[in-house]
Amino acid sequence: MAKNGIIETPAVNMIGKGTSIKGDIRSDGDFRVDGILHGSIQSNGKIVVGISGSIEGDISCQNADISGTVKAVIKVKELLSLKSTSRVAGEINTNKLAIEPGAKFSGTCKMEDEILRKIQEENKQHGAVVREKEKIAG
Repeated sequence: MAKNGIIETPAVNMIGKGTSIKGDIRSDGDFRVDGILHGSIQSNGKIVVGISGSIEGDISCQNADISGTVKAVIKVKELLSLKSTSRVAGEINTNKLAIEPGAKFSGTCKMEDEILRKIQEENKQHGAVVREKEKIAG
């Protein structure tokens, strides 16, 4: 919001190196993790996991850059970038994925955009209607 002509921007939050947090985090702004997080993190902005950063839990955000270690279910609406120093284990759901040479990833990955999801949902609904009509018809 603008007050007195000043435009407010979302805060950039950080867990510094040497800091360990156990719990869940929600933020409207960007978030950087250089310490350790045991829990989920949800942001309407970008999440950055630095080289010394570690997350064990769930990640949900608009964009993410990972250089550290992550064991999580990762849900990124736009772009997930796995940097060369990243170590990721878990499940990835994203629209776009960039993996640098040297990055390590073990788990599953689903890449879907909103249009594809809508088409798949419509197809499921249509299939359910067809099956219901077939049951009635006999």
